[in-house]
Amino acid sequence: MFPALETELKQETLPDPYEDFMYRHLRYYGYFKATQGFTGSNPGRGHGTAHQATLRRRPTCHNQKDPQLKYTRPTCLSSTVRRQIEAVSRGSLLLSSPLLKSRQLLHNDFGEVNPRLREPRDLFAFLPSSGPLQAPRWPIECEVIKENIHHIEWIPPQPEYFYQPTGNEKVPEIVGEEEGTVVYQLDSVPTEGSYFTSSRVGGKRGIIKDLAVTLQGPEDNALLFESRFESGNLQKAVRVDTYEYELTLRTDLYTNKYTQWFYFRVQNTRKDATYRFTIVNLLKPKSLYTLGMKPLMYSQLDADTHNIGWRREGSEIKYCKSSTGDGQQPFYCLTWTIQFPHDQDTCFFAHFYPYTYTDLQCYLLSVANNPVQAQFCKLRTLCRSLAGNIVYLLTITNPSRTPQEAAAKKAVVLSARVHPGESNGSWIMKGFLDFILSDSPDAQLLRNIFVFKVVPMLNPDGVIVGNSRCSLAGRDLNRHYKTILKDSFPCIWYTRNMIKRLLEEREVLLYCDFHGHSRKNNIFLYGCNNNDRKYWLHERVFPLMLSKNAPDKFSFHSCNFKVQRCKEGTGRVVMWRMGILNSYTMESTFGGSTLGNKRDTHFTTEDLKSLGHQVCDTLLDFCDPDRAKFMQCLEELKELLQQEIHKKFNELGQDMELEGNWSDISLSDIESSTSGSDSSLSDGLPAHLLNIARELNKKKRLYKKKKKKPLQTRKQRNEQYQKNSLMREFKLTDVAERAGFASTLQKPHAFSRNSKNTSSSMVRNEKPRLNESQLNARDKDTSLDPSNVTALILSQSKERTQREKPGFTASCSAKRSTNRSQEPARDMKPSWSRNRYPVAKRGRATLTVYPSLHVYTYP
Repeated sequence: MFPALETELKQETLPDPYEDFMYRHLRYYGYFKATQGFTGSNPGRGHGTAHQATLRRRPTCHNQKDPQLKYTRPTCLSSTVRRQIEAVSRGSLLLSSPLLKSRQLLHNDFGEVNPRLREPRDLFAFLPSSGPLQAPRWPIECEVIKENIHHIEWIPPQPEYFYQPTGNEKVPEIVGEEEGTVVYQLDSVPTEGSYFTSSRVGGKRGIIKDLAVTLQGPEDNALLFESRFESGNLQKAVRVDTYEYELTLRTDLYTNKYTQWFYFRVQNTRKDATYRFTIVNLLKPKSLYTLGMKPLMYSQLDADTHNIGWRREGSEIKYCKSSTGDGQQPFYCLTWTIQFPHDQDTCFFAHFYPYTYTDLQCYLLSVANNPVQAQFCKLRTLCRSLAGNIVYLLTITNPSRTPQEAAAKKAVVLSARVHPGESNGSWIMKGFLDFILSDSPDAQLLRNIFVFKVVPMLNPDGVIVGNSRCSLAGRDLNRHYKTILKDSFPCIWYTRNMIKRLLEEREVLLYCDFHGHSRKNNIFLYGCNNNDRKYWLHERVFPLMLSKNAPDKFSFHSCNFKVQRCKEGTGRVVMWRMGILNSYTMESTFGGSTLGNKRDTHFTTEDLKSLGHQVCDTLLDFCDPDRAKFMQCLEELKELLQQEIHKKFNELGQDMELEGNWSDISLSDIESSTSGSDSSLSDGLPAHLLNIARELNKKKRLYKKKKKKPLQTRKQRNEQYQKNSLMREFKLTDVAERAGFASTLQKPHAFSRNSKNTSSSMVRNEKPRLNESQLNARDKDTSLDPSNVTALILSQSKERTQREKPGFTASCSAKRSTNRSQEPARDMKPSWSRNRYPVAKRGRATLTVYPSLHVYTYP
């Protein structure tokens, strides 16, 4: 098959370093026993020939061909080690050529070399096959309790309907800690002005204090709160009545914004009491709680005894504007009442079904340990987050038989949890992975025709600390997909770079980022209108197909395809501009459905996972070689668009005949904006860079403030020095008084340059000068000519210099030569240029000539 390889095999071969290392390693632990062959002085024979001859032999208790070489198989030899030995034995003959650049060639079932590289050895495993997982890394400011929080998955046997308001819901009056009792409060919470510096496993060093109140006895019915666990969020709890508590959520770390996600624990419950909880610092004016959404509750006793998990609970639910605020933005409050199912129970409350970073790692560990799934699912590290947590990348595809077949595969890119508080995206992602990794014929077909690149958790840091929207940079990552700050936004930068490289290799058919939505029910997509008439309306085909496959969950009428300027930094818009036509953001509600059989019911985790299955079904329909479904959807979209255009013109009170030019109407003009989405504007630089900029601006202001005062003082000092120099050095007082010229020495004079070389900075504030006739008219009683005064001053200065320094001859530089055409102006202050070298910066301009009357220097 390889003539060069067969010729080389006949020659003396060199040892493979890896095989040599493995053999020595196995021999060290007693798997091989030999008296020679590996300790010889000839490295070619000792490490190569004898080594390979040994590995080629079939393992027996005693080798008859070579009595000096024995192999002993220990009874404790594991099957994994046996497979390794067999693989080394099988591969040593064909992989021993020194001309081969790689020793990672694979074999087929007939023992022939297949020109295909084997997978890299997992020398540094991402997930251990046994033992504890890699613990999450926290910012060093965060306290973390040592307990492991785990919840079971459970499907409610009956639909959980929306809460129906009665009209008697109580509007809470916020009391606050002034009149209440603080029963739980986080000590140190990094907010705006601080920034992330470092992280460690377990968060803050030192002893973890118990922040809950101390019970005074068994009759004390105060609730014990806790949120210092993975994805937890509760900053403060104030007891305002026996069974009433006001709760304050923690904003996203290193910001003063984004309070939506909550997840906390309460203990010491009472069964027969009605408790009221009120969250007092929510920031969104609209919420699904106004449409009947209920909070989630989890009872530990019910989970342990009845295998019951998360469920929707709560009565008297009301979402309204709060009477308090921080002065900059109004607060909104959510209040509900509840009765706990057991006494002395441990219960949890959450905004939505939690899905933590540890949950993801456990799932990926099960995939990595599955020998069947490991054949077509490769787990790699995309990058590490700011805190050092791994951002995982899954590549899912069946092995191709030929390179041409591999190159012909199109790619699909999916991601989730760029917003950490939107855990519903993780449940959809889990459903997708369950299906695509299964042995279903449809899943196998998808793996045959596609290469799936999956980033299941884009923002692990935010998920770990319980943020709602931001990473530890204090910024919304879904507004920074165009960033060049790799060190500040590594998860986004590496994701975009991965997709950029993928586009160079193959066509990316679809990109979808899974999100959650807090204001609208159902599930829907945001896309991007295509301006190419060849693919007109094609970006709407996939959402329409998905609405047909999931009619009770997915709403096509809630989809929007308008690209707004404020969304230019989002994943879907950036990927669309990179060339991915079908680029979407999937929004899944925190509430439930208003469609079909699931109308007015909450979504469960099973509903979200089933949508992940239906995404796979829709992909098959979308790529069906029979284009009947695709063309049918296109025709349906054209009809829907015509109806929408007619509706718009009717609203405007205009009539329009839509004949052949209706398709030329801009789709962006028809659609409304996506302002109803959970959008946020880009906050600019990340928190740590913003802090650096703030410090630099502060230092700059201080520097300018310090620099300004010396400049004013120096100016006054220069003026005084000039005046004293004239009086002292040249002794002009007596001469000027005799000549009647003393009035010209009251203040320093300003001089002009030649009109040809006048500098704007030198003459900007000069007053009109006195010409010679004016000066003579002013001093008409004076008989002294200015030129004579100049000559007298120069002669006196020369004599004095020669007296003080014998042998030194004073001379006038050409730069200070006399120009009789210019006369000093009266009552003028010098207007000095701030540029010390104005001539040098102009590149050899004509030198300025000053009147020789003022031959003095300046400090």
